[in-house]
Amino acid sequence: MTQAWINRIATAVPPHDIHDAFIAFGRDTIDDPHHQAVFMRMASLADIEHRFAIFEPGPLPRDKVLDATGFYRRGAFPTTAARMALYEPHALALAMQAVRALAADDITHLIVASCTGFTAPGLDFQIMQEAGLPPTTRRTIVGFMGCFAAVNALRLANDIVRADQTARALVVNLELSSLHLQEQFQDVPKMLSFLLFADGASAALVSAEPTGIALGEFRCTVIPRSAGLITWHIRDQGFEMALSGQVPGRIRRWLPEHGPTLLGHQAPTLFAVHAGGRSILDAVQQGLHLPPDALRYSRSVLRRFGNMSSATLMFVLADILADTSARGPGLGMAFGPGLSVESFGFERP
Repeated sequence: MTQAWINRIATAVPPHDIHDAFIAFGRDTIDDPHHQAVFMRMASLADIEHRFAIFEPGPLPRDKVLDATGFYRRGAFPTTAARMALYEPHALALAMQAVRALAADDITHLIVASCTGFTAPGLDFQIMQEAGLPPTTRRTIVGFMGCFAAVNALRLANDIVRADQTARALVVNLELSSLHLQEQFQDVPKMLSFLLFADGASAALVSAEPTGIALGEFRCTVIPRSAGLITWHIRDQGFEMALSGQVPGRIRRWLPEHGPTLLGHQAPTLFAVHAGGRSILDAVQQGLHLPPDALRYSRSVLRRFGNMSSATLMFVLADILADTSARGPGLGMAFGPGLSVESFGFERP
């Protein structure tokens, strides 16, 4: 049967680095001194240096507006409708930044993964038109699956190419997490979750051409009794995420027993793990008993870009592709609502 390959990956982020500005905002906004100290301590341990967003930080002091446009105005945060009105143009612009950088041609299939916005005709239709793809392009949306959606999108592309060796699938991941900031500034766990997320996009070409990263077996499972640990609901004022602090511990305890099934028969030398946060990466490293530098690509992406939801894993794979010394079998892995575990084998010849 035909082998599917990730031939190339291009990535894109918006122009505004918001990480330091958000830390300063949290420091000045949290009233309780103890809670403020906890926030600052956790910010220093997050291992994130930069996060990018479609919003430019507002002027100091940020007692009335958080961003330069006044979209996030204290006491009058935007409705879901207002957020979706921004999603449509900004999602297309950022996605096309990655698609144009990829410079792929003869596309037969378009797969778009996104969980931070909805519109119809959808982002898939908009990309098809903007990129000049023929109207016969077969389009699929992988929606609202969260951080592990990149694996599902790659699995679909893999199945398409294995079934038809002439297929050339364009896989786009686009997330605008900054559209869903909530006005819960005294809730330290919420503020810490806001500290992780960022905006980003990726575009990848998957085909039968034997260059890049060869895709292997895909696997999916669910960690028992964990369905409520990561949730993502559409509310009147945006999409509201709940991210339990129990997630890293649950992953760490689950992996020693089930990790060998994910690793497969050939011990991986390369790891592309979704950079959901430092504690998530620590849990994977400890649960699989990996050496200190095994997750270096994931940690680098987290440090440079933060957690861009479904786009993050593609940034990690892009770094592996760009590293000429990266060779051998690999394991890709991502976690999301469920608590779902999506993984796949790959080979970098």
